Amino acid sequence: MYTAHPDRYADMPYRRTGRSGLKLPALSLGLWHNFGPDRPVETQRAILRRAFDLGVTHFDLANNYGPPPGSAESALGDALKADFAPYRDELVISTKAGYLMWPGPYGEWGSRKYLLSSLDQSLARMGLDHVDIFYSHRPDPDTPLEETMGALHTAVQQGKALYVGVSNYSPEQTREAARILAELGTPLLIHQPRYSMLDRRPETSGLLDTLGELQVGSIAYSPLEQGLLTGRYLDGIPEDSRAASDSPFLDSDAVTGELVGRLRALNDVAADRGQSLAQLALAWVLREGRVTSALVGASSPRQLEDSVAAVGNLEFGADELARIDEIVKK
Repeated sequence: MYTAHPDRYADMPYRRTGRSGLKLPALSLGLWHNFGPDRPVETQRAILRRAFDLGVTHFDLANNYGPPPGSAESALGDALKADFAPYRDELVISTKAGYLMWPGPYGEWGSRKYLLSSLDQSLARMGLDHVDIFYSHRPDPDTPLEETMGALHTAVQQGKALYVGVSNYSPEQTREAARILAELGTPLLIHQPRYSMLDRRPETSGLLDTLGELQVGSIAYSPLEQGLLTGRYLDGIPEDSRAASDSPFLDSDAVTGELVGRLRALNDVAADRGQSLAQLALAWVLREGRVTSALVGASSPRQLEDSVAAVGNLEFGADELARIDEIVKK
């Protein structure tokens, strides 16, 4: 039987989420494409155990994670039953709904019917009576925002979620969502945007400024830019990499000679800091405290350990930041 490491809280920093009382670890584990029936169950459970032993108390999911959709939640449900039942109150578990899950007009987007039905299905797959955070995964252009936010509020009122969040919302949509939720009495806890050294849209769009003004937390997904910032592409495209596969998330055409040159230059910055490229990328996302947590995936406990080691050096000098900007923006 699994017993958690007694010193699991010794090294991981925890950051308050917006103006709430909830703290999240600087690094959270995303159960995305490495948690499904095509992956060895023991590897999945080893990653989860190692994460918790390292102080990663937040497991982030969505209804459509897998593949197939739903299988990541089922995998976590099995692990919760086998390993984490005594530790449920030490964990933050989040899930989302917004993308296609079943056929017909009620199987995606942001209607009240879809969101609440999806949450019930997610809870059943995970064997839980509630999640800690329930997100609207994407804005719905055809459903009033009042309905979508009302569904999140209902989830809290029903006791099926403790907090609510949004993902992939623009600054304007986020501001309006926060206003509606505040009127209902369920504060907007957190926003989950895509953000990395190579994708600065949360900065350039004003989203991070908006979240700061609203006192809403943020958790960055794809901080390693689909693996580009892990160091795997410093010599081009490896045969077993995501870019070499038929993955819809990273096209081989994107890995140009110019990009590889930038990755190598960033790797030099990382080496000067005594970090791997992945550690540099994660530290950069967390550098100013405006991002509450960064989401990482892992295909092995060792890969997770490398990511978590980033928290050992989150400070940057002005010259280092300028050097990174010069490499990325040139």
